[in-house]
Amino acid sequence: MSSKKGLLIVISGPSGVGKTTLRQKLLTKYPEMKYSVSVTTRRPRKSELNGHDYVFMCMKKFKKDIEKGRFAEWAKVEGNLYGTSMTFIEDAINSGYDVLLDIDVQGASQLRKLYYENGIFIFINPPSIQTLRKRLNLRNTDSEQEIDARIVLAKKEIKESNSYNYVVVNKDLSKTLEDLSCIISSEKHNKTK
Repeated sequence: MSSKKGLLIVISGPSGVGKTTLRQKLLTKYPEMKYSVSVTTRRPRKSELNGHDYVFMCMKKFKKDIEKGRFAEWAKVEGNLYGTSMTFIEDAINSGYDVLLDIDVQGASQLRKLYYENGIFIFINPPSIQTLRKRLNLRNTDSEQEIDARIVLAKKEIKESNSYNYVVVNKDLSKTLEDLSCIISSEKHNKTK
């Protein structure tokens, strides 16, 4: 890799907006990009693998890691803790790799303070709250009560979208991916001049 620092690329948006699918497609398109796997205290879903989808950690260890400053950001969401490894980000960026994160609004806010100069912050919006609810129902991973809670949270998160560098509406996956690719290419060009 070059001696230039990599960029931190942060994608946020409500649960169910398509962040995971977009992340997977971006990593396929940019195989040299590193993905920072979030650490969480929540229980894994049936299809999730430890170390691949999330690093699953007990509450006690997570809290110790907070005290030791091991997270670049961390947040409490719906009773669970989520965080991003400071070491992973620093090592990758300092080695010239771009790092992709898909995290919640709280985490993105913390990262903006640390990586404003070397970061791209992109908010993914649903076309509508009704579309978001449909997507959450189609995932078939949450109860109706959990979906209601996610919708309430989504409305709050959408209000924070103006603090991002870019806001992209995920109405059509191909178009959204094209928009994200253009943003990343443009920002890489501007920040590496």
